[in-house]
Amino acid sequence: MPLSPPETPATPLLSKAISDPVPVPKDLDDLVRLLHIELGTNGLACEGVDVERVKTLMASYTSNQHDWEKYALFDKNRYTRNLVDDGNGKFNLMILAWPETTGSAIHDHAGSHCVMKILDGELQETQYYWPDKIVNDSENTDSGLGSDNSDDEGNKPKPMTVKRETTLRRDEVAYMSDTIGLHRVANPLKTTGSLSLHLYTPPYDYCKTFNERSSKARSSGKCVFYSSKGQKLESCPSATYLKCSLTADSK
Repeated sequence: MPLSPPETPATPLLSKAISDPVPVPKDLDDLVRLLHIELGTNGLACEGVDVERVKTLMASYTSNQHDWEKYALFDKNRYTRNLVDDGNGKFNLMILAWPETTGSAIHDHAGSHCVMKILDGELQETQYYWPDKIVNDSENTDSGLGSDNSDDEGNKPKPMTVKRETTLRRDEVAYMSDTIGLHRVANPLKTTGSLSLHLYTPPYDYCKTFNERSSKARSSGKCVFYSSKGQKLESCPSATYLKCSLTADSK
C-alpha cells in the first residue's frame, strides 16, 4: 500500500566517516555528552550526522536503574514525558514512564527523527501506514480513539492499516520517522510499569494524532513535560497534562 507523504518530512541525516568507531557510554550522563558531540552544534544541519550511528550509540548504553531512577516519575492514568536534556534546542532526550496497560495515540512525529530505547519492562510498538488521504477532524485535540458519524458516501471512515507490530524489551532500540509511517506505543504489561528513553531531533511541540477507526487526523495539544531533570514541574497541572499527553483513551 503506498504511503501518503507527510506534510513535514524528516530531514535526512547525513553520513559520518564509517571508519569512526561508535563510543560506548559509561552511563546516562555520558550518553548525553556523546549525543551532543554526535549531533553537533547545529543538530540535523551539522554535516556528518548519521542516524545509524545515533541508533548504535543509544543501543550501546546499558540501562542502569541508578542512572534513570530520578526520572521515573509515573502518573497512574497516563504516561509521562520526563526531560533529561534539551540538547541546546537541537534535540530532546527524555524518559517516558508508562503505567501498566497504558499507551499513546497513533501519531506522527512532525518531521522529527525518533530513537527509542527500552530501559525497563517492555513496550509494544504498532506501526501504521499513512492514510491514503488525510482528513482533519473538527476538534482541536484527540485521544486517538473517537467516534465518527460521517454520512458522506464519498468520505466514509476508513480504519488505519497496521504495517507491523514489534515487542521491545530492555535495552532494545527502535527508530521511527514520518517517512516510515505512523505509530502507537503501549505498555502491554498488566502488573508493572515500563520505562523508555526517547531522542527526538529536532524537538517538536505539536504533532498529529489519528483516529484508528476513521483515520481522521487532529492536532495534538502542546506536548509538555511532566518533569525536568528529575523535578516535577508545578507549571504542568494534572488536568492540562492529561489533555496533551497523547494518551489513548480506552473508553
